[in-house]
Amino acid sequence: MQPGPGRPRPDPLAPRADFGLDRRHRGRGGSMARASRKIWGWWFFDWASQPYNTLLITFIFAPYMTELLGSGTAAQTVWGYGIGATGFVIAILAPLLGAVADKAGGRMRFIWLFSVMYVVGAWLLWYAAPDNFNVWLVMLAFAIGMIGMEFATTFTNAMLPDLGPADEIGRISGSGWAFGYLGGMVALIVMLTLLAENGEGKTLIGIAPIFGLDAAAREGTRSVGPFTAIWYAVFMVPFFLWVREVRRPGMVSIGTAVRGAWPELRETLRHLPRDRSLFAFLMASMFYRDALNGIYYFGGIYAVGVLGWSIISVGIFGILGTITGATFAWLGGKADDRFGPKPVIIFAVAVLALVAVGVVFVSRGSVFGFAVGPESKLPDIAFYLIGGLIGAAGGTMQAASRSMMVRQADPAKITESFGLYALTGKATSFIAPLSIGVVTQLSGSQQIGITPLVVLFLTGLVLMIWVKPEGEAKA
Repeated sequence: MQPGPGRPRPDPLAPRADFGLDRRHRGRGGSMARASRKIWGWWFFDWASQPYNTLLITFIFAPYMTELLGSGTAAQTVWGYGIGATGFVIAILAPLLGAVADKAGGRMRFIWLFSVMYVVGAWLLWYAAPDNFNVWLVMLAFAIGMIGMEFATTFTNAMLPDLGPADEIGRISGSGWAFGYLGGMVALIVMLTLLAENGEGKTLIGIAPIFGLDAAAREGTRSVGPFTAIWYAVFMVPFFLWVREVRRPGMVSIGTAVRGAWPELRETLRHLPRDRSLFAFLMASMFYRDALNGIYYFGGIYAVGVLGWSIISVGIFGILGTITGATFAWLGGKADDRFGPKPVIIFAVAVLALVAVGVVFVSRGSVFGFAVGPESKLPDIAFYLIGGLIGAAGGTMQAASRSMMVRQADPAKITESFGLYALTGKATSFIAPLSIGVVTQLSGSQQIGITPLVVLFLTGLVLMIWVKPEGEAKA
């Protein structure tokens, strides 16, 4: 951003530990330091919560489920039904909770509650032992943690408008998403090098799992649950110390807010189609976010089932994806501030649609239609490249979508709006996992089972045509 009238010229010698934020956020004296701490505290939620996605949903626990269930097809089917049911619960409750928080305040109390659910759900995954495995109890624990993670995200996202001026929201959001990806990458590296074992009982660096964990009982890999829980508990400390909720006039008691939540939400939903831009964005994001989640949910299972990868190989794939995700979420935040979030989202979704097509054409025996021998490394290389693109486009798209939601939402109903954002993100969240589960079951092929994602990405891309960059009110 170039200096203009009234804007101080940046000091080239000043330290830059702000991920590219304007110097106004660093301010002067105590107020500037408090603003900086608040932004860093908010970023630490992304750092703390990301391992649930990175370690549990995608790169460690999901491939481990494939081993427990004995086949990629079975794991892809169970995973699809389980995550779809969890998404349904989130879709129903997220906007109601958001409406309550907008009326009563107390977002931090909700974040505490859902943080406990995150920690408990993640910790219980330790009990997914190979010789004593109950798929129902494991999926229930996973659902508790995932619901906690998603609801906590809804309430922290609603704090984004309070962190800086409108022209820098994109950069704050992108930098936070990048910081989260870095957290996921560090957590993944720790798991792969020190805890998660391969078939020979060794980690990525060739040692037995630390703390005397029994590799034969897969304790190193199962420790991903407690590790994710501890990681979240430790790194949420800066968030709870530095972030304070902005109090607004007109707040009511929790009881009053609960009683009024459903009538107000019902009225909001009734009038939502009148706000054509917001309605179009929620519908578009509903489809393209569902498709992206489908890639995250099934990427590790696909790699194990189709390419025969070990959990260690899937983890390396994840490290590459988190590196590109962090880099391009940060760059995407800069592009967001310069061009607005709409073109950033459109470009990222188009890339992801092409990637989804590419995934279908990579297998152990062929790469994009060219036959390869059983010892060929070309399928692995191709899938690593695909993983890099998924991370880059996915991180960019999610950060820009969060920024776009701020531009579309009514400031007086920001938490409810992010609740609607969670609702639309989960209202059809059963489509990707369920359609993948059904198509996989009917076709008996993991490759063919991935094809519904292409349709979802293209649907979201078309709906973005009706989204106005600054929403109806500012258009």
